[in-house]
Amino acid sequence: MNANQYVNAVIKKIKCSGKKKKEIKKQLLTDINMRREQGEGLEEILSHMGSVQEIADSFNEDISPQEHKAYRRDKALKIAIPIVVALVLLAAAIYWMLPKGRDIGQSKYFEKAEVEAAMIETVERLDAGDYESLQADAIPQMKQFLNEEEMAKVRGSISDDWGEREQFGAVYLAEIIQANQCLAVGEITVTYENVSVTYRLSYDKEMRLAGLYVR
Repeated sequence: MNANQYVNAVIKKIKCSGKKKKEIKKQLLTDINMRREQGEGLEEILSHMGSVQEIADSFNEDISPQEHKAYRRDKALKIAIPIVVALVLLAAAIYWMLPKGRDIGQSKYFEKAEVEAAMIETVERLDAGDYESLQADAIPQMKQFLNEEEMAKVRGSISDDWGEREQFGAVYLAEIIQANQCLAVGEITVTYENVSVTYRLSYDKEMRLAGLYVR
């Protein structure tokens, strides 16, 4: 376990607001880095600090009632956000599950390589916060969700700290047909420093982003 993983594990168990968690995380990482600069090994530092549960318990003992209240509010919000996002993007999930799907290689409208490239580009734009170009290449119904505020909610529902993107996994594609609509639907798992995230992305025949689901 590296320092970042240790601190993230601690932060996850502390019952306070997101803002307070960021302060505590910064404090813990600063303390660890200072001790490492003084010559202590990471294993020795973590051993002296105690287990993840022990240090989280010590912080929780000093958390104010206001912070506990903020924690319960944030927790409820994190539960609600995935539900709301799932409902908003229900069409994409339905397209994926309907039995009218077929291999993308049999499609008259989509090229496998083009869809794979579009998926990777979409993830890169999301990571870069390039919402202007995402909106420009999306269907009208998607534009209202492609902004910093909405995407921050989605990212926060998975983890407060994804870290830097490390690699893309394999891409799984299908062509979905429903009510005379034809979509290319793909799923790809992307590995970040602290989490693995699966994106389900849909594109219409003009290769406009038509669906986005993240878990």
